[in-house]
Amino acid sequence: MDITSWSHPFAFDIPLLEKVLRTLVVYAAIVILLRVMGKRNLAQVNTFDLVVIFLLSNVVQNAIIGPDNSLSGGLVGAVVLIVVNNVVVRLAARHDRLAHWLDGEPTELVHDGVFDDAAVNGLGLRQADVMASLRHQGVSDLNDVHSATLDPNGAITVSLEPSSQPATKADIDAIISRLDELASRP
Repeated sequence: MDITSWSHPFAFDIPLLEKVLRTLVVYAAIVILLRVMGKRNLAQVNTFDLVVIFLLSNVVQNAIIGPDNSLSGGLVGAVVLIVVNNVVVRLAARHDRLAHWLDGEPTELVHDGVFDDAAVNGLGLRQADVMASLRHQGVSDLNDVHSATLDPNGAITVSLEPSSQPATKADIDAIISRLDELASRP
């Protein structure tokens, strides 16, 4: 490694304000792009999506740092990203409208054991992927599902039909109590 490349590791090659503005614009653009792409990318990241995410980080790197390859320039970009993200997350936690705009709304994928094909296809999901997610949550038969919803965070929430729900401790205690009652009869 050439020692001259370390002669000014903290010198900015572009003005600090430009570095901050570049970072803010790229952050906003990525948030908007991810919002437009929808919840599907959070729910089911496949190999192609992963490649896009890796390439996206490389593509926007130059937009953030510009011609500035200094150590301080990279640190400023990193600090601005972390601070802006922290501010956005806190604002979204306090303001429902902002959270709704950033996150979107839940989408029902299954109702009364039947796929909502328009919703599933509209999100770019496959029924097989949704079924795999349901199986991970203990669903073996689609008819057992009262509702399956893709939440804004990408998680699929399942509500089972009452007859398919597992027994609770209260259910078992009631049965034991009833058996004890029947056993104590003459």
